Amino acid sequence: MDDSTELSASSSHRGTEQREIDRLWDFADPVASEQRFRAASADPERTPHKRAVMAAQLARAVGLQGRTEEALAVLDGVAAAAPGSESGPEAAELRARVALERGRLHAAAGRPEDALPELTLAVREAAAAGAAFLVLDGLHMLALTDGGHEEEWAAEGFDVLAGSRDPRVLRWGIALHNNLGWTKHDADDAVAALHHFTLAAEAAEQYGSAEQLRVARWSMARALRTLGRTEEALAIQRALDAERADDPFVTAEIEALTGGRPTIEA
Repeated sequence: MDDSTELSASSSHRGTEQREIDRLWDFADPVASEQRFRAASADPERTPHKRAVMAAQLARAVGLQGRTEEALAVLDGVAAAAPGSESGPEAAELRARVALERGRLHAAAGRPEDALPELTLAVREAAAAGAAFLVLDGLHMLALTDGGHEEEWAAEGFDVLAGSRDPRVLRWGIALHNNLGWTKHDADDAVAALHHFTLAAEAAEQYGSAEQLRVARWSMARALRTLGRTEEALAIQRALDAERADDPFVTAEIEALTGGRPTIEA
């Protein structure tokens, strides 16, 4: 087997692995997700690598429940079983996953000074593993965490997206454009914000979920309101309201656009 065949097989393996992770996750129910990942990480039918990958996701599920130190301890256990000196894309991928989840935990706990080195390491290890999905996850987290450098990290993410044809990887365009759109909006650049919200909506139409598309369209309308393009904004919000009544964010925007109560701000 030559190097290109090995890389192709490794990429295929990672895609299968990520699809299984996606299947086990329910971000609306981290308790149930914890149970599934705990079982997967202890499954003797899985390879040690796969059990370690599932343990990293277990840590994320535990962290989402506010049990930060317990989650960090889980990651310490994964790292101890996978020495940093081990070579190869599989080992680099696992190190990327551990660093990414550590960074995510520190960021959620309000510790950016601890999060940034971990997230930077995650991107480096993911790149070494050829794992574009994880590179983008790390860059997305860096853009959220590294205040003042959001656009730089997003730009690196857009470069990675430009080199991919994998729909699961390309879905990251939704989050990258949406987050950069809000950075621009908060900086009083509603023109740039609308541009990125529109690109987020386009990516959501191709690769994302109905909910991701809904959020992107709401954001577009919000930027249009800031730009004074009231009729366009109102048309979008009314269409969203027709799709799903009683959405408080949509209702608040319609009221703001028609002279009612102030909007709920994002």
